[in-house]
Amino acid sequence: MAFNNNDLLTEVAEYYTTKLAEHGVTPRGVDWNGEESQTLRFEQLCKIIDTSRHFSINDIGCGYGALYDYLTEKHSEFSYSGVDVSESMITAAEQRYNDQPHARFILSSEANQVADFGVASGIFNVRMGRSDEEWWGYLKATLDSLSRTSRIGFAFNCLTSYSDADKMRDYLYYADPCLLFDHCKRFYSRNVALLHDYGLYEFTILVRKQ
Repeated sequence: MAFNNNDLLTEVAEYYTTKLAEHGVTPRGVDWNGEESQTLRFEQLCKIIDTSRHFSINDIGCGYGALYDYLTEKHSEFSYSGVDVSESMITAAEQRYNDQPHARFILSSEANQVADFGVASGIFNVRMGRSDEEWWGYLKATLDSLSRTSRIGFAFNCLTSYSDADKMRDYLYYADPCLLFDHCKRFYSRNVALLHDYGLYEFTILVRKQ
């Protein structure tokens, strides 16, 4: 069943809509520090893509569609579906890629079709004033949706609970990578990889279902 906490999703949408208005169609517009770290995150997430043939992918929390640009540099044939809760983000993405027949965008918190792969970058970071328990429920529900709508595998990232204490912020959510690894192993697949070695205060988990 889809996670239906409308208040929480509205808060998230408003946060990123504000970032886009402040910084425009840039990495800072989706709350990343810069293009270099954004690209590094994409590299980790896209390790789930283990084929050179045509594939389909759902990008949950797509923002203005930056992952599509990254994919076009690496792959010649794929179908892309971007999903975001911010109407401003979806509008910006549609304007950027209106001439790309294999890119589509929908305003939603989850994909409306099954794809070979699913990815979610940064959507679990900004919890505002939500409690650990409430955010964990949102996170698990979103992973359930990712699993349901991903045929071959999915990948996601989170800020890490191993971050330096003096750099941690109350409005951000720092996940326990061991807990999430265990959750994915128990509920989604035997084939799970935890990537925590790429120099950022975060980790990426790859779940291979086949």
